[in-house]
Amino acid sequence: MHKHHRALGLATAPTGSRGAAAIAMLRPVQPVTLLRPHAARRAARYFVEKFPGRSLYAVKANPSPDLLRILWEAGVTHYDVASIGEVRLVHATLPDAVLCFMHPVKAEEAIAEAYFEHGVKTFSLDTLDELEKIVRATSTDGVAASDLNLLVRIRVSSDHAKLSLASKFGADPRDVASLLMAARQAADALGICFHVGSQAMTPAAFAEAMTRVRQSIVEAAVTVDIVDVGGGFPSSYPGMEPPPLDTYFAVIHQAFESLPISYSAELWCEPGRALCAEYASVLVRVEKRRGDELYINDGAYGALFDAAHIGWRYPVRLIRDEDSHVRSMPFSFYGPTCDDLDQMAGPFELPGDVGVGDYIEIGMLGAYGCAMRTQFNGFGVVDSVIVDDEPMASLYGASAPARTNVVKL
Repeated sequence: MHKHHRALGLATAPTGSRGAAAIAMLRPVQPVTLLRPHAARRAARYFVEKFPGRSLYAVKANPSPDLLRILWEAGVTHYDVASIGEVRLVHATLPDAVLCFMHPVKAEEAIAEAYFEHGVKTFSLDTLDELEKIVRATSTDGVAASDLNLLVRIRVSSDHAKLSLASKFGADPRDVASLLMAARQAADALGICFHVGSQAMTPAAFAEAMTRVRQSIVEAAVTVDIVDVGGGFPSSYPGMEPPPLDTYFAVIHQAFESLPISYSAELWCEPGRALCAEYASVLVRVEKRRGDELYINDGAYGALFDAAHIGWRYPVRLIRDEDSHVRSMPFSFYGPTCDDLDQMAGPFELPGDVGVGDYIEIGMLGAYGCAMRTQFNGFGVVDSVIVDDEPMASLYGASAPARTNVVKL
């Protein structure tokens, strides 16, 4: 149990299966994060067993040490870290984990610390300047390191993804060949990586990106040892129900097998959202209703950052004593701070008689929701409780609950 559990009086909670309804019975005043280790473990096993290569967890999606340990125990041994802070965190939490510094722009001091103090050998880059920086930072007495895995990030389309990652990083197509040739000279193992964008809704995103990988290899005429297809593997949200993940894996495997690379080349991926979205949900309380607007006790500066700032829709369900026989209607949410920006437009479908004092579970917040919280305006301190019911949606063959928006206490 987590350190805040006793504040909720969980010693008096119902025994047996424990889910959102059991926690709502305790009438918590503050938001409560509901953690489902079994869901994260299942997602990890799915990737470890079914992805036709190596899966690196993208730590930025949720850097919880508890989650990191769950993924490690489920077989995830490699971690995609994007900052020296993440390097330190994962190395301290999982000393035997393999860390891959996959941010294409890094401070030279961060590279040196990662390499010499934390054993990081894998770095990504998308410019010649970054390559030279990595070589300098990992050299000893002027002698270049001979054990580096260097992955050149190429720019690919994000057209099939809900969130673009196509503009900030990725080598200019005109520079890829020369950059690959230069990296080949400095690398023990040379790789190509890309990112199709977050929440890619079709496997075609990866098929098209792998076409660019093929072109890059042919133009540079280099031996490539690693192909990293990055992240973008989706989860299920209202209005964003993707095809099964094994269809993505099949497309990626077929494209990888057709690349002009050696038989010993490795295939990597970097799932973040897909490994942790189902890990957590948040139980919130309605503090005020104004027409079709609900004022709740978490929001844009808490776990609902994406709902506010990019219009992300999350599954919701009402949790209260009596059944509702009122037709559902769309609501928007306001969070607890004094800021007008603390608004989540939704729409979030809930019974039309939802009111003050009711509890709402907001699902699929294990990815980015838990990671984006702040303490703005004095809000944001929440309890966390481990529950054993199923997440509100799942792509891993679980018997997810019926798609109802009311749960009776």
